[in-house]
Amino acid sequence: MRSRLATRSARLALAAAAVTALAATSTACSPDDVADTSSSSAPSAASGESDSPSTSGSSTSSPSTSGSGSSGSTSTPSDSNGKAADSGDGEKSGYGQSCGTNDLDFTLTSETQAGGYYLVTAKAKSGITCYLDINTPSVSFGSGADGLASPVGQGGEDPIKLTGSTVAYTGISPKTTNSNAGKEFENVIIATTNDDPDPAELKLPDTATVDKPIVTNWATNRAEAVPAIV
Repeated sequence: MRSRLATRSARLALAAAAVTALAATSTACSPDDVADTSSSSAPSAASGESDSPSTSGSSTSSPSTSGSGSSGSTSTPSDSNGKAADSGDGEKSGYGQSCGTNDLDFTLTSETQAGGYYLVTAKAKSGITCYLDINTPSVSFGSGADGLASPVGQGGEDPIKLTGSTVAYTGISPKTTNSNAGKEFENVIIATTNDDPDPAELKLPDTATVDKPIVTNWATNRAEAVPAIV
């Protein structure tokens, strides 16, 4: 009987020791220690941010909207001095060119000398400098051959430079015969050359009877533009 009690007491002592050891182990591994362990093993937020692509890096690598590419497409032409080229100065290209009819402004007046004639004054249009290389203008009344004025060889300077206020004169006599023949016209056609594609048609101050008309050469002195048959 005594030996059984001793054996039971020994078992109870071992069981108590086991419970005490388990309690000590549970106290050593508290929930806070578990939380600390799990948090230390997980990647930190700071480490994760350093591994991700930087948003500031992408903004610096994108093309700038104010770059030279866009401004170059809208740039204006410039001359050798870097100034913007000016194409609206009114100067006609081909300085020193021959005068075309459309380069000139014409004025026609009726004169009484030499039995009456028409004085035509030619002046270069604003911004134009040109030369009357052909000494005699082409003049006609109507489109028929009988209305073509014949040159009489009076006056003449070759060539005449027209620019600014400089003018040239030519005289036209519509009738050189003493008969009653002739055709009536209200306009005269004038051109700087026979083949000028843009002749000028000038209104006469009165109706003219035309029969064997004549025309003088261009001259800078209007006294040389009085037509006469020599």
